[in-house]
Amino acid sequence: MGKKKSSNKKNIKRTNRIKNSVKDKNIYIIISKTSTFPSKVIKMWTKEPYAHTSISLDIELNEMYSFARRKLHNPFYCGFIREDITTGVFGRDVDTTCRIARLKVSTNTYKKIVKMLREFMKHNMDYKYNYLGIVGIMFNKAVEREYNYFCSQFVYHVLEKSGADTFDKKPGLVRPEDFRKWDKLELVYEGKLKDYRQYLKDYDITEDSDAEYFNQCLGKELGSDVSEENSVEKKPVKEDTAMAL
Repeated sequence: MGKKKSSNKKNIKRTNRIKNSVKDKNIYIIISKTSTFPSKVIKMWTKEPYAHTSISLDIELNEMYSFARRKLHNPFYCGFIREDITTGVFGRDVDTTCRIARLKVSTNTYKKIVKMLREFMKHNMDYKYNYLGIVGIMFNKAVEREYNYFCSQFVYHVLEKSGADTFDKKPGLVRPEDFRKWDKLELVYEGKLKDYRQYLKDYDITEDSDAEYFNQCLGKELGSDVSEENSVEKKPVKEDTAMAL
């Protein structure tokens, strides 16, 4: 990974054998860029290295959550999805680059985040992509509508409503670059997404997780809250993109 790998080595001491205290837990903010056309357009417009934002509750990113395309070959059918780094656009675009950072939150905040994600999953088909918000952000005007989000707006919304640390900005104006520049986040990794899990193994980076909440967020309990009709949609939903800001 060249220079990126050297940069990552500086973070080994901080990330190796992470032990969560009783009071604190970790969540992960992922910003990324794929080779999709929307991602290229966004990068050209913003002049930023990343175009998509996701949130995860475990260091291995077994599942991430965001607003993006629900089907691999349809960038216009978008909404709330669960992402996986080995499938969908992320699995297809092996040159996807990313920046993964950790945010410490209280146990109470962590519980609220889990509860919010459960609600998003339970009503996943009710949530739509905030296309008007993308137009608004181009003119520095926040367009915020109930049940409508773009990716970075969604991640910030989750942080804000759960009581986690946030920065002073309206959710409808938040971009991936705001997370890249946010000094509250602690860098874990920067490089190709496909190399991330191997990087964790190479440097023996692990993290203790709360099994109860972790299992909820892996979909066992989240999935049980979704009706059969919506669960049919869940397979194509579990595809990722860099469509969103």
